[in-house]
Amino acid sequence: MFLLTEKDDIKDGIVTDKYFIWTEKILRYKGINPYVVAEVTSREWGIFSGLNDVLKLLEGKKVDVYAMPEGSIFYPGEPVLIVEGNYLEFAKLETSLLGFLCHSSGISRAAFKAKFAAKGKSVLSFGTRRQHPALAPVIERAAWIGGVDGVSNYSAEKYLGIKSVGTMPHSLIVCFGDQLEAWRAFDEVVDDSVPRIVLVDTYCDEKSEAILAVENLRRVDGIRLDTPSSRRGDIRAIIEEVIWELKLRGKEVKIVLSGGIGFEDITRLRDIVDIFGVGTAIACAKPVDFALDIVEKEGKAVAKRGKLGGRKTIIRDGVIDRIVPGRDGIHLKVIEEGEITEKGLKATKIETARELSLKTMREVRKFFEKTIEVETFAKSPHDTDLKHLL
Repeated sequence: MFLLTEKDDIKDGIVTDKYFIWTEKILRYKGINPYVVAEVTSREWGIFSGLNDVLKLLEGKKVDVYAMPEGSIFYPGEPVLIVEGNYLEFAKLETSLLGFLCHSSGISRAAFKAKFAAKGKSVLSFGTRRQHPALAPVIERAAWIGGVDGVSNYSAEKYLGIKSVGTMPHSLIVCFGDQLEAWRAFDEVVDDSVPRIVLVDTYCDEKSEAILAVENLRRVDGIRLDTPSSRRGDIRAIIEEVIWELKLRGKEVKIVLSGGIGFEDITRLRDIVDIFGVGTAIACAKPVDFALDIVEKEGKAVAKRGKLGGRKTIIRDGVIDRIVPGRDGIHLKVIEEGEITEKGLKATKIETARELSLKTMREVRKFFEKTIEVETFAKSPHDTDLKHLL
């Protein structure tokens, strides 16, 4: 069968870095197993997700876990997750714990940036084909939390309860050998509730195929351009030509753009494009570089170089944060003595997380539109790379 890690190997700590095996062996041999507080932080900003898998990973372990709700924005240096317990309860699980959070939060951040750049236009997640297929639900979940308006992978319906979306591939048209026949077959066979988004760059230039479509088809809801970047030329000029020709014929349809779309492309083209299909920029997003560090041992503050000792929390006012010593703040107790809490279940509800992300997006935009003073040492959207996407 496929080369996939078994779930029990993740849960049991087989999927770990070798130095944790040595560490566990040494500490057990020497009888050392301190009660610690460990924090997960990054030097980057992002949108927090992946907590759902971390809860399953640590469920049954004798630990307490505190975390931001999924969909929360976080800034450099802020603890997104805190684990309290004897170190050997979770030592060798660090590799998987970080993997869950780094990968998912990176995708959520990229989806957030794409939707932020779109400024009200729709963004669809089109990129799961760029990653291992076993990760498809993980990618689509993280993208959905980040704020995309739709996901293309069909498995999202089974694993996430999210209805997938899609148009038509070039291969459909190539199999027919004729654009009109393929377009008409799609209209004949596919449920009428599905928008008729016509792909117009298979054999001829985009303008001529768009004209062919609107002059000959019963229904056209949108025109999709998916020209590879190597042949794209001035894509803005091409889109403007298409729109011009459609308006000459009295046709008002959606313009859908896909194929190597980045954040700057969205910002540059959002005034003439209605829907962006974003692939690699979301699905292959750079992971967030989280690290897990012990900050308290047996009730005393400790830290390695470059880290701040002692348990910390975050006081949040809109999208402005202060990191302070202590408890409370925005963190929720998501695991208590190995059991997932009600707050933990609520903190990982996908729709709630997406709503929080979208609310944050609106607040960040308002933050940049106004002149808001930020006190020294406070964290704010100034600590992100979002301003140039306004």
